[in-house]
Amino acid sequence: MAKRRITDFNSVPVRRVEPEHHWRSLRRGDRVSVTLTPGFAEHGVVDDVTADATAVWVALDGGRGRTLVHVSDGVAITPQER
Repeated sequence: MAKRRITDFNSVPVRRVEPEHHWRSLRRGDRVSVTLTPGFAEHGVVDDVTADATAVWVALDGGRGRTLVHVSDGVAITPQER
């Protein structure tokens, strides 16, 4: 039997929960590229950012609605030139 047993799986993070440095600089109205998987990127405008910069709402181009991206989703958000 293992000496250390995890009994509360809800307290163990599945992925990193600290945003990359550029997530903290995102502001409402910034143009961004959201890379869901390598080779598949969506473009849009930042609609809102949480205070701790771990979640970002992005209004997608072309009237495709908006999407919520969390740092633990494994999605890359990169700022674009205006």
